[in-house]
Amino acid sequence: MNLVETLNTATSNAWALLFGGGLEPYTPAPSTVLSDEPHRLLRRYGDPETRVGTPVLMVPPLAAPATCFDLRPGQSLAEFLLDSGRTPYLLDYGTISYADRRLGFEEWFDDIIPGAIRQVSADNNGEPVDVVAWCLGGTMTLMTAAAHNDLPIRSIVTVATPIDYGKLPNLAPIRRFARLTGGFEGTLLSRLAGSIPSPVVQASFRATAIEREIKKPWFIASNLHQTEKLVQMEAIERFMGMMPAYPGRLYGQLWGRIMVRNDLAKGRLKLGDRTIDFSNIDVPVLAVAGTGDAITSVESARKIVEILSGAPTVQFEEVPGSHLGVLAGPAAKDTTWPHIDKFLAA
Repeated sequence: MNLVETLNTATSNAWALLFGGGLEPYTPAPSTVLSDEPHRLLRRYGDPETRVGTPVLMVPPLAAPATCFDLRPGQSLAEFLLDSGRTPYLLDYGTISYADRRLGFEEWFDDIIPGAIRQVSADNNGEPVDVVAWCLGGTMTLMTAAAHNDLPIRSIVTVATPIDYGKLPNLAPIRRFARLTGGFEGTLLSRLAGSIPSPVVQASFRATAIEREIKKPWFIASNLHQTEKLVQMEAIERFMGMMPAYPGRLYGQLWGRIMVRNDLAKGRLKLGDRTIDFSNIDVPVLAVAGTGDAITSVESARKIVEILSGAPTVQFEEVPGSHLGVLAGPAAKDTTWPHIDKFLAA
């Protein structure tokens, strides 16, 4: 690209970012909505009339849009699974409001996720389902499999899912303070507002990459002629701007039992009079963690190998990448996705 072309590209990109509504509008992969109930929207990718290979259900976390699995062309696990000869499905919880303040983990592992798994299986003549989940979606999938081992699950893949919260450096000072205070301050906002509001979730996610936020103006200025880099940045900004809230009761469970008491690392999660024992999981599991992940450390994710004592195999892989990047970054097609493809094929 010569100087004139570089200047023209930079000018066009600057105009699009400032006044033109962006460089690349969001274009989701083609899909068909199979059901649309509150917090239970289920869509199937690919030809509406064709089922190819094994069914794969993608499970997002809470407080993150389901577009994490279909960020943009070339950064879409949904497209990759379809192109690799499988039929991908996506579970989408939609928005979380004050009316959802009493929803807890039980709503997800007793109803929402099992219902999606059964529906995907039924849509494939009763075939068992591979489940691929990101971050807290992996936690909720593990809870589901441990609480209901009669579900038609063939295998589970977790990506960037923390297990040992004592191995999360960013959380260490908060956990120490909570042990002194009893942890009441951690749920004060959720009890007052009925949730952790989406602006707080968005701000928290940005805070984990504060250096990126500080350098963003310089990044834009120095890459105005690099359209692809700007489009990738734009996709991340769009993703972060769509983050929904946490239900108040569920966040209280997450804070008290998982963050402060670190139940997952012990292999058992106590919720009221129920105890979810992760040794009950009896399907093969693949866990992938990113070496550059500021939210889920590799050592925190690696704990999964110890707690799933009943699984026939537990495979753990480290790959380069940030928390979102390990799932949907530009390099994921060469790092994370081949591990998923090989595991599902086996």
